[in-house]
Amino acid sequence: MKKMKQDGEKLTMITAYDYPSARLAEEAGVDMLLVGDSLGNVVLGYDSTVPVTIDDMVYHSRAVKRGAEHTFIVTDMPFMTYHGGIDETLKNVRRIMQEGHAHAVKMEGGMEICLAVESIVKSGVPVLGHIGLTPQSVNQIGGYRIQGKDEQDARRLIEDAKALERAGAFGVVLELVTEEVAAEISRQLSIPTIGIGAGRGCDGQVLVYHDVLKYDSDYREKRFVKTFADIGNEIRRGIREYVQEVKSGQFPGKEHVFHADDSVVDSLYGRGKVDARS
Repeated sequence: MKKMKQDGEKLTMITAYDYPSARLAEEAGVDMLLVGDSLGNVVLGYDSTVPVTIDDMVYHSRAVKRGAEHTFIVTDMPFMTYHGGIDETLKNVRRIMQEGHAHAVKMEGGMEICLAVESIVKSGVPVLGHIGLTPQSVNQIGGYRIQGKDEQDARRLIEDAKALERAGAFGVVLELVTEEVAAEISRQLSIPTIGIGAGRGCDGQVLVYHDVLKYDSDYREKRFVKTFADIGNEIRRGIREYVQEVKSGQFPGKEHVFHADDSVVDSLYGRGKVDARS
């Protein structure tokens, strides 16, 4: 990944939460998969990522690994699983790696988590940092606000990114950061930056699977997202057609059924009776 940054090759990352989505993403050629705690919103129906547990992340990470055996998989450390003692943090990391079969973990925060990042990296686990808009801290930062809009905030983000690099992170996600600040962070770091709503100067991009494909029953447009397909409407149309055909008797048709041998038909209905297959 550092070589891709050096060569100017953009990194591609997308979230995945289950076997089929991971398999399709791998077949499409994505560089990395993120088992994001965003699954709380888009899969489990929560209104934030806060309720997501380590058990949730392990379960979904394991499914993603089965679907994408040849792709680098990063799994989120969920809310409050790396803010206690280092022993507890490493225990949770171990579960993500051993039970969830991830290749790396992602952690939200800047300088305040660097000691944990350093300890995790020293234990042999790659860490992807995440600064800017950090959904696990949305209650503390006052909602989903753009980061890096003034000089003080810009300097804070730059220092957080540098601190994560010094702690050993192999990359940093920049979420909802102004384009100018994200570009400057990308310039100053030797490790890759991966943007989501952070403009064109990042070394790569990540988006949520359900946003890319408009996979939702009540999809809400987001300024920083481009949707590349609308499978939500296609799914709804297909299921609606299925319901209509079952109710009308059109499905199943004769091409969807199986027939028994004549001897079985005779024993069930009696010889000479009307053939049940007609």
